[in-house]
Amino acid sequence: MKIERFEDIIAWQKARELTLTIYKLSENGILKKDFDLKSQMRRAAISVMANIAEGYGRKTDKEFANFLNIAHGSLAELQSHLYLAVDLKYVDKENFDKLYKLADETSRLLSKFAKYLSSSASFHIDSRLKTLDS
Repeated sequence: MKIERFEDIIAWQKARELTLTIYKLSENGILKKDFDLKSQMRRAAISVMANIAEGYGRKTDKEFANFLNIAHGSLAELQSHLYLAVDLKYVDKENFDKLYKLADETSRLLSKFAKYLSSSASFHIDSRLKTLDS
């Protein structure tokens, strides 16, 4: 699969799904009232999407891989926040498991893609094919 836009990146698509789910979840129940945790969770989720997109816009694979690693860190932050949300009973175990699984899936995609970019010759991203599924 040729990646022509950041929207073509499967990890970005998963991060978008995760972000939308976090937004919907944090608009209901007790989590809605915990402004600090709600904000932190949303910002971490947004950061994943934004760093994938920003990395894509960079000139080298090395820079892109660095932004994917930053996105990976934001995913870990979000997963940590999810633990607090379930511990405080803001989120039930079923939603926690669903969100954590989606974050894990996104994390694996990011790691795989960053590793691929880091191991390849460094030149402009648009000049070759990149695959996430192989």
